[in-house]
Amino acid sequence: MMKVAILGAGAWGSALANILVGSDTRVTLWGHDSVTLGEIARNRCNQRYLPGIKLSAELQFNSNLADTVAGAEVVIVSVPSRVFREVSRAMSDFKGVAISVTKGIEYKTSLTMSGVLRQTAPKARIAALSGPTLAPEVALGIPAAIVAASECAETARQVQRLLHRPQFRVYTSADVRGVELGGALKNVIAISAGICDGLGFGDNSKAALVTRSLAEIRRLGVACGAQAETFSGLSGLGDLMVTCFSRLSRNRSLGERLGRGEKLETVVATSPSVAEGYPTAQAAFELARHRNISTPVIDEVYAVLYENKNPAQALRDLTARDLKAED
Repeated sequence: MMKVAILGAGAWGSALANILVGSDTRVTLWGHDSVTLGEIARNRCNQRYLPGIKLSAELQFNSNLADTVAGAEVVIVSVPSRVFREVSRAMSDFKGVAISVTKGIEYKTSLTMSGVLRQTAPKARIAALSGPTLAPEVALGIPAAIVAASECAETARQVQRLLHRPQFRVYTSADVRGVELGGALKNVIAISAGICDGLGFGDNSKAALVTRSLAEIRRLGVACGAQAETFSGLSGLGDLMVTCFSRLSRNRSLGERLGRGEKLETVVATSPSVAEGYPTAQAAFELARHRNISTPVIDEVYAVLYENKNPAQALRDLTARDLKAED
């Protein structure tokens, strides 16, 4: 029986736990808040993040981080990017497979989460998992597809075999950087898509925004060493589409509320969790400056979030840029 630990009892960690647990897999879910974790265990429902969705009776829970990691052969890290390094330090001696499912960029280092894992879990075999997978749909068993990426082909295949289900198709990739950057940067773009919704713009506007943003993501990703074709796949275009258009997307919802005129402080204070696009916008903006890459959409999202720019003005400034050929 494969022993799997999932660090992070949020929506995505809980959803993955629900599909992984089975006759040949023992899954333990760790959460930093022992009281909340106890409530989830008793009710078999993560009411805050996955309301109304029952979690498997076979799922185990542990609020002791070191103990959870020590008892696992595979550790899936599903905590927010802002605490990813802190939590994953518990894996310094872990020698199994470490899988990041967090879509973010560390601000101070510009590392994706697998890059952080290489520092905090140096003995582990590292992979990243990303794609168009909204947690509530995955938890309900609605069909989805995702990409397992690793520099080691056998590690990617091992993750594929572990996670693949009839309703959860897993592909492999060697382009870890491209898979992770696609997953992280699309969250920033989804905020701009939500602003379009909040301002009352139509489908033409959002389609144009998303298409041009994909070119922007690809441009920055390639400058960082990723393969261009990765951004046309599930972890690029696929994830971008679902995050920009779905009502379940936290990043799109954040942007929509800003577009309607709500203050950022109010949105953050009244949301179940901080949308990853918020901190990633800052990291992506700095990364683009460092690489000298043009990222007009990311720049405007950054200005709205960190420079108090009016969202309507930000979108007007996007369309007022100098004329150019499509790239």
